Amino acid sequence: MPQIPEKIHELTVGQLSARSGAAVSALHFYEAKGLISSRRTTGNQRRYGRDTLRRVAFVRAAQRVGIPLATIRQALAQLPEERTPTNEDWARLSGAWRTELDERIKQLGRLRDHLTDCIGCGCLSLETCVLSNPDDAFGERMAGSRLLPVRNPAPDGDEA
Repeated sequence: MPQIPEKIHELTVGQLSARSGAAVSALHFYEAKGLISSRRTTGNQRRYGRDTLRRVAFVRAAQRVGIPLATIRQALAQLPEERTPTNEDWARLSGAWRTELDERIKQLGRLRDHLTDCIGCGCLSLETCVLSNPDDAFGERMAGSRLLPVRNPAPDGDEA
């Protein structure tokens, strides 16, 4: 991994990509979504502050655990500008996600525990299915993975 001399306070997009492991296109995407920012040179080239390395690492780690980009953006907006966030800053932000992550873990546990039943059934319409249709109204009337067409009454009152 290339080292950045301490006297360099800004990085090109290529340097940021090489140091962070994120593709240049991902960095442009993060910037478009407001997750990171850059300044433009007189030649319209992007320059990123060194603190952007930690922000990119934070974004990538948060994405790996399934945190939505909008939530990541809100968290990053709470961080100070122009300085590298401290361990306390990161702990405060990640602590706020603990409840959400605990709920996701619980949902994944339910998925793991019930996946065999649903795949074995094939209909995903079990009365006890907690994955796709926990309040399955159709399962009370019929079994199977397809819905029957609703019959319209014929003009004489009989069903068509």
